Amino acid sequence: MAFRRRNKSYPFFSQEFLIQNHADIVFSLVIFILIGLMFEATAKTAILFIQPQYNVTTLSPEGEVTLYHYGWKDSATVLFYFFITIILHAVVQEYLLDKVNRRLHLSKSKNTKFNESGQLGVFHLVSSVWSFYILITEGYLLHPSSLWENYPHVHLRFQVKFFYLTQLAYWLHALPELYFQKVRKEEISRQLQYICLYLLHIAAAYLLNLSRVGLVLLFLQFVSELGFHIARLFYFTDESHQKMFDMWAISFVFTRMVTLTLMFLAVGFGLARGENQGLDLEMGNFNTVLIRITILLLVCLTQSWLLWKFIRFQLRRWREFRHEQAVRKKTAAKQPLRPLKRDSLDPDFSLLSLLLVGHHENGVLKAENGASPRTKKLKSP
Repeated sequence: MAFRRRNKSYPFFSQEFLIQNHADIVFSLVIFILIGLMFEATAKTAILFIQPQYNVTTLSPEGEVTLYHYGWKDSATVLFYFFITIILHAVVQEYLLDKVNRRLHLSKSKNTKFNESGQLGVFHLVSSVWSFYILITEGYLLHPSSLWENYPHVHLRFQVKFFYLTQLAYWLHALPELYFQKVRKEEISRQLQYICLYLLHIAAAYLLNLSRVGLVLLFLQFVSELGFHIARLFYFTDESHQKMFDMWAISFVFTRMVTLTLMFLAVGFGLARGENQGLDLEMGNFNTVLIRITILLLVCLTQSWLLWKFIRFQLRRWREFRHEQAVRKKTAAKQPLRPLKRDSLDPDFSLLSLLLVGHHENGVLKAENGASPRTKKLKSP
C-alpha cells in the first residue's frame, strides 16, 4: 500500500527512504498487531493496543454500565493510535491536499502553510464534532454544575476515554511529522510551542480527573482554531477572502474569555466547595489548594500569553498600516496623475494568528509606469 508517488528510489535504511516510506512502514506495523488478534497466544497482548483497558462494570438505573479509568496500559493504546494517525495523516496529504496543491500552484512557503492548515483543519473539524456529540450525550452542556460535582471523575464512559487517548495520540504523532514533512528550521519552534501546549493541557485534564472541564475547553478551542484554518485555506485559494479572519478574531477573544471564566467557576469555586478535599492518589482525588492554584495559574498564564501575542501583532500591524497610508499620501501628492495599482494583498488585511502566523516580508506596491516606491506587505497567513 503506497501513500506517496515514488519519483526516485533511495537506498534502504537511508534518511530519504525513511521519510518517503514512513507511512508504509507504520502501516505494516499496524497490520502486524491486527494479525496478532487471530492467534490465541498473542490475542491478549494485541488487544492491549487496540481496546482501552481498565474497564469496570457498575449498576445504574439504566442497567449495567461499563466504565473506564486510566492506568499505565493506556500507553500501549496511545501507541497504536499514534500509528493510526500517521497513516491517516499520509492519506489526507496524498489524496486530498496534494491534489489541491497541484491545481493552486502555490509557492513553497504558501504550500507548507496550506498543508499545515489542511491537516489541522480536518483534525479540528472531526474533533469539534466529536467533542460536541460527547457533551450532548453526557449532558454536560445542559447541566454545567456536573463539571465539578461528584469530583473526582475517575470513571469515564468509553467514548470519553477513547476521545482523550486519540487526542494524545494525535499530538504525539505531530512531533515526528515535523521530521517526515521536512518542516523548515524557523517553523519548528513555532509548531513545537502549540504541540506541547496541547499535550500538556490534555494530559493534565486526563490524569487529574478533570475530564469534563477539559472536554468543554477543548471543544471551544477546536471551534476557534477550525475557523482560523478555514479562513486561511480560503485565503490561499482566493486572496480576496479576508473578512473571515476578522470573524475568527472575534471568536478567538471570546474563547479566551469563556475559558478563563469557566476555569475560575469550575476549579476556583466549584472544586473549592466540594466535599472531597485533600490528596488521595488511590481514589484519584487531587482537590487540594496547591493543585487548584497551580491549575488556575497554568491556564491563566497560557491564555494571557496568547492574548498578549494577539494584541502585539495587532498593534504592529496597525502601525505598519498607518505608515503605508502616509507613504501613499506622499506618493499621490508627488504624482497626482499616476494612480497607484494595489498589489493582490490588501494592507487592510488583519490576519490575527498567534502561533500559526508567519512573519513579515517586504512586498511591492507598483505604479502603472513601475516607478513607485516600495512598501511593506504581510506574507501570506
